[in-house]
Amino acid sequence: MSTPSKGAQERAELNFKKKEIQAREASKAMAEYEAGMRAEREKTARLKLLREAKEAADAAAKAAAKTTADAEAKEAAEAKASKVAAKKALDKKALDKKMPGPAKKPVKKRVLAAARAE
Repeated sequence: MSTPSKGAQERAELNFKKKEIQAREASKAMAEYEAGMRAEREKTARLKLLREAKEAADAAAKAAAKTTADAEAKEAAEAKASKVAAKKALDKKALDKKMPGPAKKPVKKRVLAAARAE
């Protein structure tokens, strides 16, 4: 067998070193890629939690606003009902004061009663 020449041996060593450097760089690049992916997943999870918390707070605020609006509407309806009842009571008292005697018959009945009397 022949022994490799000095130039061929140097080329072989250069190729070997080049492949070693490429292998180190590849493992370094893969580690950087995995770290980037891990950071992206963590950021996505954090943002998802923030979004869900905001949606829950918005839903609670909406429910509270609805409850408040319902209570205000109920109070307004009760106030209106009491106001109407008070007005009716006042109107009834006013009518009682105006008509001390028996109430008058409607016009049609008075006309019929007058016609029978004749």
